[in-house]
Amino acid sequence: MASANTSWSEENLSCTICLEVFNSPVSTPCGHNFCSTCINNFWDEKLEYKCPLCNKLFHTRPDLRVNTLLSEVVDRFGMSVRVKEEPCVEPGEVPCDVCTGTQQKAVKSCLECFMSFCQTHLEPHQRVTVLKKHRLVEPMDRLEDRMCEKHDRILELFCKNDQVCVCLLCTVTDHKSHPVVPLKEEYEMKTAQLGKIEAEVPQMIQERKLKIKEIKNTVELSKKGADKEIADARQALTALIGCVEKCLDDFNQMVKERLKSTEKQAEDLIKGLEQEVVDLTKRMSTVKQLLHTEDHLHFLKAFRSLKDPPPNRTWSTVAVHPPSYEGALGKSLDQLEETLNVEMKKLRSGDEPKRVQKHKVDVATQLLPRVRISRPSLWLDD
Repeated sequence: MASANTSWSEENLSCTICLEVFNSPVSTPCGHNFCSTCINNFWDEKLEYKCPLCNKLFHTRPDLRVNTLLSEVVDRFGMSVRVKEEPCVEPGEVPCDVCTGTQQKAVKSCLECFMSFCQTHLEPHQRVTVLKKHRLVEPMDRLEDRMCEKHDRILELFCKNDQVCVCLLCTVTDHKSHPVVPLKEEYEMKTAQLGKIEAEVPQMIQERKLKIKEIKNTVELSKKGADKEIADARQALTALIGCVEKCLDDFNQMVKERLKSTEKQAEDLIKGLEQEVVDLTKRMSTVKQLLHTEDHLHFLKAFRSLKDPPPNRTWSTVAVHPPSYEGALGKSLDQLEETLNVEMKKLRSGDEPKRVQKHKVDVATQLLPRVRISRPSLWLDD
C-alpha cells in the first residue's frame, strides 16, 4: 500500500467536479470516481443521468459504490489539493458556484452545466474532452433566471411579437413564425430609444420652466393692474356721498375676486407644469439607470416594465389673460355724475333735503350695478 501511495498525485486524488481531495469517493458503472455528494448533487439537477467525464448515458440512476481503495489512499495521502490564489469576489463580480468557504471570482459560465467557475475549477472544462465541448461564456450571475422555464434552455433571443425573451426551442413551438432577434440586437435598439428620450426630456423640462416664468410674470402684471385700478377707483368714489362710498367697497371686492380668480387659474396651471417637470425628471432618472445596465436580459425586462411616458401637452399656446379694468369705472361714474346733476337740478326747484338725499341714493343704486369688469380669460388650444 505504501508503494501505491507514492505513485498517486494530487490530480489523481481530486474530484473532477469540486476539484478538492475526494470526500467519500464513489465509482460510477463506467469506472470514474467522484465525491459522493458531488455526483449526487450533479444528477439531482439533471433530467438524465450522464457521467460528467465520459458523458456515458445511464437509463436509470446508477447504484454508486464506495471506492474503498481510493478512500484509504486519500486518508494516507493526508493533504488537500492546492488551490491557486485568486482574488475574492468584489461587488458586481460573479462568484464561483463550486468554491467552498471563501468564494472566488468566476471567469467563465457554462451553459451546459448551468454553473460559473473560477480559473481553478474551470480546469476540467479545459482538459476533459467531453467538457471541452460545453459552451463557455463570460461570467453570468443568476443563471437560473436566464433559463427558459419551459424548455430549460438559455434565453438568447427576443420575440418581437410578444416582447419577451425566448430560447431556440421556443422559436419552433410557442413562438413559431414570430420574428426574433438576438438579445444584443434588441438591447442596442432599446438603448438607442432611451438615448433619444434622454436627449428630448431636458428640452421639455426647460420649456415648462419658461412657461412657469411667463405665467408668474402675467400674474404679477395682473396684481399691479389691480392695485392701480383700486387706487383710481378710491380717489373717484371718495368724492361722492356716503352711498357711493359703499359702492367703492363693492367695487374693491369685485376687483379682488377677479384677481383671486386669475391667481387661482394661474396656480392650477403652474401646478400642472411643475408636476410634469417632476414626472419628466423621474423618468429621466429611470432612463439613465437603464442606460447603465449592461445585462441584456435584465435590461429588456426592466425596459418592458418601464411606464409609458406622460402625455405630451402642448404648452406653447397656454396663456393667462388678466382681467381688463381700464376705463370701466370712469365711464360709469361720469354717467352717474351726469345723472345726479340732472336729477339735482330738478329737485332744487322745491324738494326737501331728505327727499333729495333719498333720490341720490336711488339713482346711484340704479347706475352702479352697470359697472362691469371683464373676467380674466384662461384659454388653451390643444
